[in-house]
Amino acid sequence: SMQEAYTIAEQVSRGDNTTVLIEGESGTGKEYFANLIHRMSARHDKPFVEINCAAIPRELLESELFGHEKGAFTDARTQKMGLMELANNGTLFLDEIGEMSPMLQVKLLRVLERRTFKRVGGTKDITVNVRIISATNQDLERMVREGGFREDLYYRLKVVPLWVPPLRDRRDDILPLARLFMDRFARQFKKPFRDISTAAEQLLCGYAWPGNIRELRNLFERTVLLETGEVLEPQHLKLAPRARPNAGATLGQ
Repeated sequence: SMQEAYTIAEQVSRGDNTTVLIEGESGTGKEYFANLIHRMSARHDKPFVEINCAAIPRELLESELFGHEKGAFTDARTQKMGLMELANNGTLFLDEIGEMSPMLQVKLLRVLERRTFKRVGGTKDITVNVRIISATNQDLERMVREGGFREDLYYRLKVVPLWVPPLRDRRDDILPLARLFMDRFARQFKKPFRDISTAAEQLLCGYAWPGNIRELRNLFERTVLLETGEVLEPQHLKLAPRARPNAGATLGQ
């Protein structure tokens, strides 16, 4: 499944303006794939601008994306360029696109169809050449059915869908990633960890990883920083009880 995701990323990078919708659970690496598509594309030496639509209050998101003119609202003391302009000739990555308000969805659809927009409080059309990559951990198709997301925008964003599978569905990746993170943080924190015991490997492979790669990375940053030793053992791993391994879990399952 990951090889398929990499293949799609490589192929879609050749389509200079093609929109991509990256779907997957939180922590699976959607931002990584957006960045990868940009780096492999003809726009690789142009800006890669990203914004998390869930991290900014909805009333401020429009100004962040499209900018504003001086005097457009109370605190608009100067003209401000938005991320859409800053990403001109490059890539704009809209993470958590499902959090975008209906009003902003209309403005984004206009950008995708006409490549133009207006700043908040502005009257002049601004033309941009930008590739839109979006990502979500929500079921946008269900949101469309329930009226929470525009159907025309959904299909405009999902010209190429890219699904990033959860870590529990690609267990062969767990140990290579674990060793990668262990080595990285051992160097960063100047700690002597150099190996993972068989028992610790079994614990890692049997765990459900509800937080996906982000949870695995955070576990190793915390473990390598706080624990001591050369070989990582089960007692070093403080895994969440809600996703403890199954009784019969073995390596390679």
